[in-house]
Amino acid sequence: MSHTYEKISGNKAKLTFTIPAEQFDEAMQKAYLKTRAKINVPGFRKGKAPRKFIENMYGEGVFYDDAFEMIFPDAYEAAVKEFDLKVVDRPDVDVQEIGAGKDLQFTAEVFVRPDVTLGDYKALTVEVEKKHEVTAEEIDARINQDVEKVSRTVDVEDRPVQDGDTVNLDYAGTVDGVAFDGGTAEGQTLKIGSHQFIPGFEEQMVGMQIGEEKDLDVTFPEEYHAEELAGKAAVFHVKVNGIQATEAPELDDDFAADVSDFDTFAEYKASIEKELTDRADRNHDVAVENALVEKAVENAQTDIPAAMIDDQASYMVREMSMRMAYQGLKMEDYMKYTGQTMDDLKNMYKPEAEKRVKIELVLEAIRKAEAIEPSEEEVEAQIAEQAKEMGRDVEEFKASLTDEQKEYLSDSAAIRKVVDLLKADAVVTDKAEETKEENEEA
Repeated sequence: MSHTYEKISGNKAKLTFTIPAEQFDEAMQKAYLKTRAKINVPGFRKGKAPRKFIENMYGEGVFYDDAFEMIFPDAYEAAVKEFDLKVVDRPDVDVQEIGAGKDLQFTAEVFVRPDVTLGDYKALTVEVEKKHEVTAEEIDARINQDVEKVSRTVDVEDRPVQDGDTVNLDYAGTVDGVAFDGGTAEGQTLKIGSHQFIPGFEEQMVGMQIGEEKDLDVTFPEEYHAEELAGKAAVFHVKVNGIQATEAPELDDDFAADVSDFDTFAEYKASIEKELTDRADRNHDVAVENALVEKAVENAQTDIPAAMIDDQASYMVREMSMRMAYQGLKMEDYMKYTGQTMDDLKNMYKPEAEKRVKIELVLEAIRKAEAIEPSEEEVEAQIAEQAKEMGRDVEEFKASLTDEQKEYLSDSAAIRKVVDLLKADAVVTDKAEETKEENEEA
């Protein structure tokens, strides 16, 4: 058996095969032995007819397809391995010569990972949004998240409803004096100021006492989900059954010790500011990296096979399905509700899929051009980072990795070095803020 390799284009290769006549005849005999039991020949019991009789009756080509299927997989796999082809689609096979006593000759054209012609990727200049400066309001809002964790709810009996209270109430709604579906309930809880109910409902409850009853005049929004109620004026008769208030702790050293590893409120607040600042730094760093990668990709040229884009789009649909599953939703239900098909979803993702594939190809090409390989320490750091993200013990996580997973993390460490290379001599500037006049025109 012999095979040759020819590059047709940047993303397509042609393999030419010649299988000796003896090998093909051997495959023909195996095909005969495999299929003879299924062939009827007058004068012979089923499965007992000689090969020549069957070929005379049905034609010599009766065993060609089965013989070819026996030969092709091993021949194709050997050629792909020998020429180290990164195949991305099924081969298009064309048989030139086939027959008993003849060499079998055929070709297989196949799409492979395409060549990439790199453009500029060093000392790039990019613009990104100015790094966010953490404000005092953001620090207070973050502290308030911890306040809510340790706050307690207490019953209130000596005052009326105030903004921020949680009220237990009964209500019965009518439109033009007629009750409507979903408009009546007892023992419901409502946090005043949460805007869970129709606009104006919660505001009118402020000042009501426990046991008090009152009619609230409201109007359903024009975009209300129940079309029969949209824009309609309604009256809700409400009764306050109980009032609860949230009791927040003092922002002092005791509070800091309760919600953190710090002994003083000053240390705790400083840690919150650092947490938010570090996050802003990371977000800015990611924005810079994304801008540099996009610029390098924009400067490169490659012809991506449709199969690679299709595969990536299918993967993205599977990602979507997994995210929905985590939320308790089924892909079948989503498609039914939206009227979309699986092909519609894939087509929706194709532009982003093409972008992802090109990014991967360009980063790999830069890695190859720069002969970038991660050190053992860098791979270990990548493994440790992955373990941290998954909340796993590093050694336990490392021991659980398969060879394929280790190779993936090694590649990730290499790509990390590629991105660091892009950043090394890059010029990063802040995007110019729009002028007041430009904002007004927008």
